Amino acid sequence: MAKGKMIYTFEEGDGKNKMLLGGKGANLCEMTQIGLNVPPGFVITTEACLAFLENNRLPDGVWEDVKKQMAALEKKTGKGFGSADNPLLVSVRSGSAMSMPGMMDTILNLGLNETSLQGLIKQTGNERFAWDAYRRFIQLFAKIALNIPDEPFDEKMKEVKTAYHARQDVDLKADQLKELAEAFLAIVHRHSGKPFPQDPFEQLDIAIKAVFRSWNGKRAVDYRKQFKITPDQASGTAVNIVTMVFGNMGNDSGTGVGFTRNPGTGENLIYGEYLVNAQGEDVVAGIRTPKPIAEMAQEMPEIYDQLIQLHNRLESHYKEVQDFEFTIEKGILYCLQTRNGKMNARGMVRSSVEMCNEGFITKEQALLRIHPSILEQLLVPQLAPNFKGNSLAQGLPASPGAASGHIVFDADTAEARGRSGEKIILVREETKPEDIHGFFHARGILTSRGGKTSHAAVVARGMGKACVSGCEAIHIDDFARKATIGDMTLHEGDVITIDGGTGHVYAGEVPTVEPEVSEELTTLLTWADQAARLEVRANADTPGDAVKARAFGAKGIGLCRTERMFNSTDRLPIVQEMILAETLEERQAALDRLLPIQRNDFKGIFKAMKGLPVTVRLLDPPMHEFLPTAAQLEMEITHLRHLRDTIKGIEELPETLKLLNPGLYQKYADGLGRLNDAMTTFKESHLEEDVIVKKEKTLRKVRSLAEVNPMLGHRGVRLGITFPEIYSMQIQAVLEAAALCAKEGIEVYPEIMVPQVATVEELMRIHSYVKRIHKIVVLTHGIDVQYKFGSMLEVVRACMRAGRMAEDAEFFSFGTNDLTQATFSFSREDAENKFLPAYNETGILQDNPFEVLDIKGVGEVMKIAVERGRATRPDLKIGICGEHGGHPESIAFCHEIGLNYVSCSGPRVPIARLAAAQAQLKGVTAKGANA
Repeated sequence: MAKGKMIYTFEEGDGKNKMLLGGKGANLCEMTQIGLNVPPGFVITTEACLAFLENNRLPDGVWEDVKKQMAALEKKTGKGFGSADNPLLVSVRSGSAMSMPGMMDTILNLGLNETSLQGLIKQTGNERFAWDAYRRFIQLFAKIALNIPDEPFDEKMKEVKTAYHARQDVDLKADQLKELAEAFLAIVHRHSGKPFPQDPFEQLDIAIKAVFRSWNGKRAVDYRKQFKITPDQASGTAVNIVTMVFGNMGNDSGTGVGFTRNPGTGENLIYGEYLVNAQGEDVVAGIRTPKPIAEMAQEMPEIYDQLIQLHNRLESHYKEVQDFEFTIEKGILYCLQTRNGKMNARGMVRSSVEMCNEGFITKEQALLRIHPSILEQLLVPQLAPNFKGNSLAQGLPASPGAASGHIVFDADTAEARGRSGEKIILVREETKPEDIHGFFHARGILTSRGGKTSHAAVVARGMGKACVSGCEAIHIDDFARKATIGDMTLHEGDVITIDGGTGHVYAGEVPTVEPEVSEELTTLLTWADQAARLEVRANADTPGDAVKARAFGAKGIGLCRTERMFNSTDRLPIVQEMILAETLEERQAALDRLLPIQRNDFKGIFKAMKGLPVTVRLLDPPMHEFLPTAAQLEMEITHLRHLRDTIKGIEELPETLKLLNPGLYQKYADGLGRLNDAMTTFKESHLEEDVIVKKEKTLRKVRSLAEVNPMLGHRGVRLGITFPEIYSMQIQAVLEAAALCAKEGIEVYPEIMVPQVATVEELMRIHSYVKRIHKIVVLTHGIDVQYKFGSMLEVVRACMRAGRMAEDAEFFSFGTNDLTQATFSFSREDAENKFLPAYNETGILQDNPFEVLDIKGVGEVMKIAVERGRATRPDLKIGICGEHGGHPESIAFCHEIGLNYVSCSGPRVPIARLAAAQAQLKGVTAKGANA
């Protein structure tokens, strides 16, 4: 493609160059070049957009080239732009390199004015159609190019429909649409202070600039921010000038949106919706509820057959599920757009497996076409199968999953209340692209109008949020902030549940269950494991967690946090006794009670993970975390002292009353006597004093354990060296549990890991405990349990000394949560609550480093540790067990620097398995490309 060229016809544009032509423009070029029936047109490039946005004017020469291309279009179509006899009308459409459905602007029917309107009537012989096209153009142009809101136009439409008893706009006749168009022209003049532009080239100039500006519109910016679309992925929007074809020319015309496969299930059936006698905006905007494409087989059988042929050609050429738009004009089918279809996780997984089995794509392509993070959608809750409640209404099942929340009726409220942590369901007549910020913070979306391909449905599916659309039984009153369904009224704040898989709407919060893993997902993840080099383990702290982790496909446990076992109500008092112990003997007595509890836990975990490694981290957090806070204890002691004083007063009550009112005392003597006896017994039992003394002792301990910076204080290995009996108990529990399992014939691979290590001397000290206890366990149980000994790397010094550490450690595991805190000198809780959002907003940091591994800083520290550790011990096993172990981009980096495994929470294991496969496949592809 020519350097510096900013306009390309559909016949000459490179369909692979989406960065320059945008996805829509590139596909229009490619569809034209493979022989599909596409209306002629041309593309103004994204480079022109960026130049316009920088200088607030079209680049030199672009407008002259636009005029030349319009002349060429006139020649191709035999029509004239602005002609009074045979007018050429065009659409001005946006399109960036990354699909952003509905986020930028499009204007249809451009070129209409008082003169060309008469030409359109002559050309078509259809006065109603012409006035319908004109009123549509006026409103759309006014909104997008002149910044006039929809409301005055919508109010006028409602007024006219009411006056003529029309249920929908298609019921309006030609003279009524003429009245509406003239009213729309008056609205434009009133709001802008100028008449509606009549020169078609002036219209075109204004429209091109408006579409360019929509790249920086709020909804487009919010969308890019939410989906992390960076400038190297999409920069600027192209503008596509396309000859108009009309779906609103009568009952042999129509418009629709289709998918080559069902985007919700992945089933290989053409899926979509259409409207007869309508334009494309009617379908996607949800103004009318469309019909499913399956009905076209009876209503327009010849067109339906052509759609099936189009389906086959699109998938055969693009090797991908396609989302396409079409228009039927007087029985002729035109394809207006195609792009890779946005599908939910279920649809992506099934279509990947089936397209591979059908020979369309390879296993490698099947794995690479799915972004790992969307697999999280497969874990969305579903309504409990035993729930028998009656639904209030049923709409269209537009995006699967069940969601409960408080009703809100506008996007701003959804954003505000969602940010505060409230569960929200956004309820609208139909959603518009400017509602996008409300989608981000809603649990689900419910609309009374629109179909499965409406804006609400498409965006919700892409986000993995539950959506029910076209629920016509619900009547929404935005002004009164309420909705009615039959006799029931729902007010803002009421709780409802929507089921995006069935379309049902229920009052209140309905119980949900976790979904089952599909056969297709099992197949896909099996392929992923075969392709991956990195193993995926799970973080699991209990036998139940271990069972779930194995079900998710984990190849072991990369992090078992022993402190989590201490927090249950039956164990915490013993742990607190151990902490409060004044002598070694008292502390050992408490540890002796904890030993069998931990041993049984480890035994259960080893059984659940038989044949797979289990990495047990010795106690990590500081002791004060197992005790109440000082403030809480001070409050409780104050209350107890007040109670003691009250008791003392009650105890003295009988004698006081006897002196003051002997008659009253005599009347209640028996009761007062019993009360006095009870108080005396209570006092003699020393109960209240015992409780106060114990609380005061705990408070003194809490204050003695208090640290200025606990994250960098007396924790981890430092605790194990100060109180060796604590780590000794845990090591004994691990090795004895392994020995007991081995006696039962269970294959076990325990790995003992030391946290917060900074020096090799610390590591060697704990290793000496392990060696000593191991000998005792061998003698006691008669079994030489094999184990591995290693260190967490979460202290920067340990990473720098990894070569020396590897002399004693057989494995490393990066604890990237703490390593990130140490590298940045950020306290995670404080940073995320205070300044990190501002850092991300202003671009100081591109990502939250606690969510996305900081490759440039933390990653460099990790690389040094890997290189130095393996220089000492070439077979050193190295993994990662922080939050980043389940993040796809972070997993790719772990693969790149040669880690052996990643470990993440159980539900994220499928995501990590796919990400590990993609890291290997992309690495192989990159090496091949660079060979």
